[in-house]
Amino acid sequence: MRLLHTSDWHLGRAFHRVNMLGAQAEFFGHVVATVRERGVDAVVVSGDVYDRAVPPLSAVELFDDALHRLAELGVPTVMISGNHDSARRLGVGAGLIDRAGIHLRTEPSACGTPVMLSDAHGDVAFYGLPYLEPALVRDEFGVERAGHEAVLAAAMDRVRADLATRAPGTRSVVLAHAFVTGGEASDSERDITVGGVAAVPAGVFDGVDYVALGHLHGCQTITERVRYSGSPLPYSFSEAEHRKSMWLVDLDADGSVTAERVDCPVPRALARIRGTLEDLLADPDLARHEEAWVEATLTDAVRPADPMARISERFPHTLSLAFDPERTPDDPAVSYAKRLAGRTDQQIAEDFVAHVRGAGPDEREQLVLRDAFDAARADEAVREVAR
Repeated sequence: MRLLHTSDWHLGRAFHRVNMLGAQAEFFGHVVATVRERGVDAVVVSGDVYDRAVPPLSAVELFDDALHRLAELGVPTVMISGNHDSARRLGVGAGLIDRAGIHLRTEPSACGTPVMLSDAHGDVAFYGLPYLEPALVRDEFGVERAGHEAVLAAAMDRVRADLATRAPGTRSVVLAHAFVTGGEASDSERDITVGGVAAVPAGVFDGVDYVALGHLHGCQTITERVRYSGSPLPYSFSEAEHRKSMWLVDLDADGSVTAERVDCPVPRALARIRGTLEDLLADPDLARHEEAWVEATLTDAVRPADPMARISERFPHTLSLAFDPERTPDDPAVSYAKRLAGRTDQQIAEDFVAHVRGAGPDEREQLVLRDAFDAARADEAVREVAR
């Protein structure tokens, strides 16, 4: 069975101030062409269909068009909700849409109920694990403490239990939206850290033939059977070096996997350039970036006059302009944001406690802080759905 694995469409999201709906529509045309030309048997979409819980009407209309185009292909599509989606909104009408061969899986309780497809070699069970917010699904999965690894492990226990009831030789595919250990993040994924731990080990998914992951925006291979497709379009300049693609996966009769990357259309190249304004305007090596979307970081000791207007004369598609004068780490002018870069909410809170009273929180107090962050995240998720 040949699968096309994609994820993280983020319909409705702009790239800085650039509307990406046209590029997203072009990507759907690419998906349809790939399915037809490469003999795809099933499409899997591993979450973050939309960019937010309540997407704009233009994004909903584009999604509706995509569903019609996929259904007209006569090739089944299995799709899950991600952490950016409202699972309840995305899942509206799932029962009816299912009849058209579009299988939406947004309910955590249905993790162990597969979509069954078949080819000349027998059945393939597709298990959809939508994004599982630990604080909201801990009761559903009967875990004592909310955490990504605990709830995903419980969901996978249901998958393996169901698979054990299937006919011998039944192959299996899991769709999941999570941060798996070994994956490389970018600046454009919403943080899913809970309890101070975001990543889960790839071993959680043992026992199935292929795991189609979503959430991280770079296409990457965790193991031969566990892969991220990445987003089809860039959504931050941290993705400047990404090769945007999908996975074309062949699942053989014995469950062995071979995979090939299929490149996605590139609306415009990305470039990150850094230096003094005069150097950026004069450097001949930067000519290759003159038609790219540009993030320029100026290192001038004193902020130049009219920097955006001047940089845009050479790089007319400059979307981001930052200032980062060369300074020593102990310089008081080093920004607060830079000092916090790479630190989790939990670490920042613990640092604050240490600053206020002269000693960091003990183990019990760390647990209190962690529970508070978990509760806040769960409340935010509930409020997003209720909007």
